[in-house]
Amino acid sequence: MFLLGLLLPALLFFTKSAAQSTVVCVAGQCIQGYTNLTIGAQLSAPGAATDIRLLPGRYTTATDPELLHSLLTNKDATLRPLSQGFTNNGTISLPLDVALQPGVAVYSQSMYSGNELFAPLPTSPVGNSSTPITSQSFALSSNVWLSMHSGSDRVIFWSSVPDVAQLPVSVATGALAILDIQSSSCTPACSGNGVCSASGTCTCPTGFTGSACESCAQGFFGPKCQSCPSNCDKCDQGITGTGICLAPAVTNLPSTCNCVNGVCGSNGQCTCNPGWTTGTNGTSCSACSKDFYKTSDGNCQVCQLGCTECADGTGTCITCQSGLTQDANDRSKCIAPKTSTSTGIECPVGSFSDGTICSPCSPSCATCSGPTSNDCIICASGTYKFHGSCVSADGNGVCTGSSLIADNNKKECDSCPSKCTGCKIPGFNVISTVDQLQCTGCLPGFVLNGGKCVQSCPSGTFVDPTDNTCKKCDASCSTCSGSANLCLTCANNQLASSGSSSGICLACHPDCATCSGGGFNQCSSCPPNRPVLTNGRCLPTCAQNQYFDKTTSTCQACDSSCSSCSGPGSTSCLACGNSNNKVLRGGSTSVIPGMGVCLSELVVVPEPSGTANVPPLPTITGINSPAPAKSNSNRLQWWQILLMTLGCAFIFTVFLMCWRRRARKRRANKTKQFAIAKKLDDPGNWKQRLIRFGERLFGHTSKNRLAGHHMYTANTQGYSRDTKRGDIALRDLEEQRRWRDDPKRPTTYHDDDLDGIVGAYEYEQSTRSTPSEYSRYYRRQSHSNPSAELDREENVLESLASRSIYSQVTGANKKAPEPRLPVRDLPGSRFSMSTSSGSSNRSRTLTPAQEYKSSVQHREVQPNLTGSSGNSSNSNNPFRKYI
Repeated sequence: MFLLGLLLPALLFFTKSAAQSTVVCVAGQCIQGYTNLTIGAQLSAPGAATDIRLLPGRYTTATDPELLHSLLTNKDATLRPLSQGFTNNGTISLPLDVALQPGVAVYSQSMYSGNELFAPLPTSPVGNSSTPITSQSFALSSNVWLSMHSGSDRVIFWSSVPDVAQLPVSVATGALAILDIQSSSCTPACSGNGVCSASGTCTCPTGFTGSACESCAQGFFGPKCQSCPSNCDKCDQGITGTGICLAPAVTNLPSTCNCVNGVCGSNGQCTCNPGWTTGTNGTSCSACSKDFYKTSDGNCQVCQLGCTECADGTGTCITCQSGLTQDANDRSKCIAPKTSTSTGIECPVGSFSDGTICSPCSPSCATCSGPTSNDCIICASGTYKFHGSCVSADGNGVCTGSSLIADNNKKECDSCPSKCTGCKIPGFNVISTVDQLQCTGCLPGFVLNGGKCVQSCPSGTFVDPTDNTCKKCDASCSTCSGSANLCLTCANNQLASSGSSSGICLACHPDCATCSGGGFNQCSSCPPNRPVLTNGRCLPTCAQNQYFDKTTSTCQACDSSCSSCSGPGSTSCLACGNSNNKVLRGGSTSVIPGMGVCLSELVVVPEPSGTANVPPLPTITGINSPAPAKSNSNRLQWWQILLMTLGCAFIFTVFLMCWRRRARKRRANKTKQFAIAKKLDDPGNWKQRLIRFGERLFGHTSKNRLAGHHMYTANTQGYSRDTKRGDIALRDLEEQRRWRDDPKRPTTYHDDDLDGIVGAYEYEQSTRSTPSEYSRYYRRQSHSNPSAELDREENVLESLASRSIYSQVTGANKKAPEPRLPVRDLPGSRFSMSTSSGSSNRSRTLTPAQEYKSSVQHREVQPNLTGSSGNSSNSNNPFRKYI
């Protein structure tokens, strides 16, 4: 029963509810006043000035006015539906959709007031029933249309109706009854056998199938897709089918008792047809017996006379009966040798030799090997060999005492075809042959057709369930079922109707009134409940902005002022378009979308002073003021700040690493280019490379620090390292000086540290046997450019100042070369060889400075500011160089 049938008794008890003071809101507008609305939901929050009734619509964090905004964004706010059909209940999550569930809600009073009942979308086709209602307004959910009967007209509603009295006169004056509710979400539309769900798919009742529920599922037939008979494996199915059984259900199949060519008994045991036995795989009746062989067509036939075992396929005899030999001309046969008496006389046919004379055979035998009927080799005329005996056959050629058939050629009783439970040769006589054999019964699963057992009847025949035989259809039928004249298809390209050839159409699809075929898209005309013929389909309604014109049976456009209508012109509107801000009964603004009414019409606002019957409204703020502007800056959470900081730090670190790597590459490239231009990348001879490798591998010890220093400075590329090692040597000297001045030092101390430092500098200069690249470069510059000589001298002065002992000890750069000072032996010098004990008797050893004094007393010396000279290797003065 259609769910809307529940509306009728309930609507009879509608009562008028009292108006209440409240605030009614839609998104963007609120009104305070008195109302008895029962549509929508109620919004509440602890400590709020008042509750709010929300009408259908969408509400977001930016929804005005202030009062509505404050309640929507209150974390403790709750929502309660005011009536059935609205399921929003509990906490609020924005955006919030207050919407009627798919279906229709009817109200006892206009403007969606009073008592309310809700009917959801049906789950099965409605049919032709209707439900009268006495409501004054009704609300439709989105994408749902409502079919109603008003007087003699069928009216389609696509939008909610706030007041039935405001409908066109032709609609409002009639008694309204609901015919159908459907969703408009399905494309293409469902057939009349399906129901469109709110999700846009067709819901098919049991037995129906297809994307539009347009056909019957397998095993169902008829307009209502009924199930085929239970005792039928195949029936005339389909939505235009008759349901007649085409293939009766087969019970007790041989396979149910692991049998092939036999019959299953009630005890579950298989009884094989003659000539069959259990096969090697254990399946009953799947192999031929010993004295039978399997032919190419799958039957088992008896071996030739005298042969007790023969080969499958050919029938060649494998073993002959005792006393017989295989025939050389026909190897499928075994023959008896001719017998003779002791005197050598050959016995004639029909006799046998007992050793001395020829004796006659039994009257049952044509040939024999002895006197009894059991000794027959070939039975007498009219009898046939069966299990060693000769038996007769009846008028159908069936051997006496068996179900075997008599074979006049073999003179034996042979088996019937494998699928036959029995067989015969009608009018059997001595000249009958086995090709005249006919089956009289078939194994379960086979039907008898023309004396043979087949799995299905050929075209033009039908199965007669009374004897399980195929019989011919009537001449007017190409195919039939159940009886000869119950046609499924007709001859001469005619169509069958109600089982007979009448030349008219088959049963049409249930959607159609008349048709050109059985499909749901082959309609020629349509029934009243689906009047719209479109592309061969009968649909229940036109588009939303159209109406069905019964005079032309076509869909026509509504007036431009209507969003839906029941007829032509502006006076037939059922709903007004939301874009033109009009309601059904007059012009006004702020029309609520989907409800066809203004908010001011739903709420009664009394005079400010009030009356005796209507008290003044309480003062509530925020009804007309907009919601506070939303700040553009959103405060970040601590974890967001932490992630951003870590991300920035990571990016900066990666950038810094890439920048430093690029800088190192650029410096290395510049150094390489400078070394190539100055030819400073000479690695030296193999000894120097070996020493440098050892220094990198083991480092410098205190014993060879100075020697390693001077060896390393032989290469110009090690200039910066020379400077560092000289600094280390000077620091060691300073430490030794402090140690010497320490009163706790040992009494004996040799002041030869300065001589060691001086010797180190002399060694460095002595290794430069040729002018350095640095000197040659500035000499070339001086010849080509006179001003370059001055620059060179300034650079040399700076170099000397930076490399002088004075600069290294004091940290101050000298502005001029070291002055030429006389070298003399100063007794008592702090760097002399004297000891603290004042031992004056010990012989004195000349220092390198004293030796230098004696060697240069008679030579003219000139200062060399560059420190480069061809005679520098012969000088022992670390502070002066000579040209």
